[in-house]
Amino acid sequence: MKKIALITLGGTISAKGLHRGDLKDYQSGLLGGNDFLNELPELSEMANIEVVQIDNVSSTQINENHWIKLKKIVEYYLNEQNFDGVVITHGTNTIEETAYFLHLTVDSNKPVVLVGAQRPFTALSTDAHLNLIQAVRVAIDPNSSNKGVLVAINNEINCARDVTKTNTYRLETFRSGETGYLGFIDPDETVRYYRTPIRRHTINSEFSKTPITSLAKIEIVYSYAGASGELINFITQSKKYDGIVIAGTGAGRFSQKEEKSLYEARKNGLHIVRSSRVGNGRVLDIASYRGLKAVSGDNLSPQKARILLLLSLLQSNDVEEIQRIFNEY
Repeated sequence: MKKIALITLGGTISAKGLHRGDLKDYQSGLLGGNDFLNELPELSEMANIEVVQIDNVSSTQINENHWIKLKKIVEYYLNEQNFDGVVITHGTNTIEETAYFLHLTVDSNKPVVLVGAQRPFTALSTDAHLNLIQAVRVAIDPNSSNKGVLVAINNEINCARDVTKTNTYRLETFRSGETGYLGFIDPDETVRYYRTPIRRHTINSEFSKTPITSLAKIEIVYSYAGASGELINFITQSKKYDGIVIAGTGAGRFSQKEEKSLYEARKNGLHIVRSSRVGNGRVLDIASYRGLKAVSGDNLSPQKARILLLLSLLQSNDVEEIQRIFNEY
């Protein structure tokens, strides 16, 4: 059988409820990897699994330090210990961000699969059990190699670059927008892929060879009708930040007051990335904003544009070079 490292971070998949019908007031982090193996003997029948407990928290507590540590551990098991794949249990609120960071930075083409649950492990009709089993099934499938980092939940396989959470409590919450799923895990236990990511990732990413010990400070500002720009002014005046991702309206636009504030931020050396709050479609270069020297965020969500900017600043401070990175990733 293949060797799989099961790295556990917490989240709803690790939670216990107050009772079996508790789907909202449960506490994350009460179950660990060994509990999963004990409760789901099917896992050990599928692969030789080694549990690696990193943390046991809600995904709202995950930060950049977790990402850097996780990259190192994933590479240790895949490259030094020669494991065949990695499965990472994670809370669903920020699973897409952890997945995208690893998608850009892990120096391996072996399967890395993130999985979570919308209902706690102990709940009636929990999705935690089958999601975890299906994630291991994806990790041991030979066709999962060279796909970058995957998010496998609800029998659906998503690319880390595209996936986002779209519903607060429903099981069918993870979507990849206009690009669609990579594949599915079917009732006959078949893992079936229908497309593959073409943007740069993992071993083909320049960031997979970049030493990462710390990251810049980037904030996201959400635009809206009548936005004052005061949050942007505060970020600029604090002198603590390296950049701003603006979650713009429509095609990455913002109010005149925000525009004035963004120009001031740029004068103070902050990098600006234009993204959109709408969820689908590309943010393109617009002639009226060229004086701002902002980076166009393509179709990345604001939270993923932030991650790519964090990594880009490890390589360069040049706006044209950062735009090249956004165009390729």
